[in-house]
Amino acid sequence: MLFDTHAHLEDEMFDEDRDQLIRELPEKGVAYVVNVGSTLEASRMSVELATQYPFIYAAVGIHPHEVAQMNREALDAIEAMAKRDKVVAVGEVGLDYYYDFSPRELQKEWFDWQIDLAYNMRLPIIIHDRDAHADVLDILKAKKDKILGGVMHCYSGSWEMAKYFMDLGLYISLGGPVTFKNAKRPVEIAQKVPLDRLVIETDSPYLAPTPYRGRRNNPAYVRLVAEKIAEIRGMALEEIANITLDNAKKLFKIK
Repeated sequence: MLFDTHAHLEDEMFDEDRDQLIRELPEKGVAYVVNVGSTLEASRMSVELATQYPFIYAAVGIHPHEVAQMNREALDAIEAMAKRDKVVAVGEVGLDYYYDFSPRELQKEWFDWQIDLAYNMRLPIIIHDRDAHADVLDILKAKKDKILGGVMHCYSGSWEMAKYFMDLGLYISLGGPVTFKNAKRPVEIAQKVPLDRLVIETDSPYLAPTPYRGRRNNPAYVRLVAEKIAEIRGMALEEIANITLDNAKKLFKIK
């Protein structure tokens, strides 16, 4: 059984078949999914999905792309949602310097605020980091006493940087890119990351693994991520599945 630690099943790409797709996941070997918020509405929908389906849990937060449209009342709304049953993390939060949809200084402020919120709620954080590795690390180091666990979502940085993140108690999550042709950094991470720091994800509906690259992703494809990591490490699929499931349950405090 597998644990998809990061999906966006509230996305409009699932509007036509969401319920059927979700109901079929257990028979496809998916035991748990964390549905991750990126806006206020997506966070609300994540909480609703967690209420509807016993194997779905929720994370609530504001993505760095969205912070320019937010105000401090939005932070209060996220805090209120974080108190709901089956909300297991604050996320996804962080920095994105690839698109720069929001001013960088504002991204940093919101990242800082949401780390504090997670600390106050006694929750781990789900971190989005695109082309912003140094600033993400600097903020996390400055806030290390307020980090109660977390995960580097769909990690794309170097192995050297990954060691710094793990030193802060964070998990490293790998998704579809580890299966891509000519993927170098994700493969190196898959080879080297300590097994007790590894979790897996799909980021559905994005980043579908090979052979579905370019199509809609879904949590059932997390098996392909696990298979690739097992191949890279010379291990059985069942071993990787069990290890990453146990790690994710520990990360998100799911009994």
